[in-house]
Amino acid sequence: MKTKKIATKKATAKTAKTKAAKPAKATAKSDGKKLSQIEAALAVLAKAGEPMNCKAMVEAMAKQGLWNSPGGATPDATLYASILRDINTKGKEARFKKVDRGQFALAGRK
Repeated sequence: MKTKKIATKKATAKTAKTKAAKPAKATAKSDGKKLSQIEAALAVLAKAGEPMNCKAMVEAMAKQGLWNSPGGATPDATLYASILRDINTKGKEARFKKVDRGQFALAGRK
């Protein structure tokens, strides 16, 4: 009984390329500098005084000039994920609360 030789690719050790560490970016606060998306959402909800969905928040942010999407396809989905992460990680200390399906309000408001 003859056995066939199977050609296999030998594993080559690759050297890891190291990147130079980037300096940490200063976080933007609401002191006249550019706001982050979630900080702008806080401002929009505070001004509206009522629960909003993420798509409406993104539109209001753009209309008020607080935040514009840097070219992302779904900024409302990104905001939704950020708000849920805030709620799930901070628990009772979260800045947002979910009041209905897809509707968020500031914590402490109905």
